[in-house]
Amino acid sequence: MARIQLAECREFMRAAQEKALEMGVPVSIAVVSAEGHLIALERMDDAGFITPDTARAKAYTVAAFRSMSPRFQDGLLIQQWFKERNPQMLINASVFTGGQIVVSGGCAPVFKDDEMVGAYGISGATSDQDEVIGRYAREKAGWAHKPATDDTPEDVKRHVNEIYAKVGLGDRAL
Repeated sequence: MARIQLAECREFMRAAQEKALEMGVPVSIAVVSAEGHLIALERMDDAGFITPDTARAKAYTVAAFRSMSPRFQDGLLIQQWFKERNPQMLINASVFTGGQIVVSGGCAPVFKDDEMVGAYGISGATSDQDEVIGRYAREKAGWAHKPATDDTPEDVKRHVNEIYAKVGLGDRAL
């Protein structure tokens, strides 16, 4: 069973902080295991006091939902899915997990080959900026946000691509 190592988390966090500094937005960054257990958490100077909890909750949410279904590719998709289908369920999920469920941009799963090994969450900027920071850091750290072998059913791909288009991310596609 593959795992995310702390050294990898540090590399990801350094890259995220580098991009956040370039953008002028202090953030917090969290990385969790595939089971949602915290591996690493850092708060940049001047990041809001609630951002560490939010970053961790974003990462936990992605780990929880992506482990259930390939339909949940990232925080933006999870957010849109609940918005369209059952917003009350999202509130309920947050309550019954003690506030561990938060959906927004700036979070995604992390894969090694075909195995989801964890997830990250970034909080402190706008959702779009958190997303830019995450993509940059993921690329620099060499983290994949999709499995190496795409076995996503065609109906799920179609659904995910429709959601990406609805939220203005038509440049993304499965």
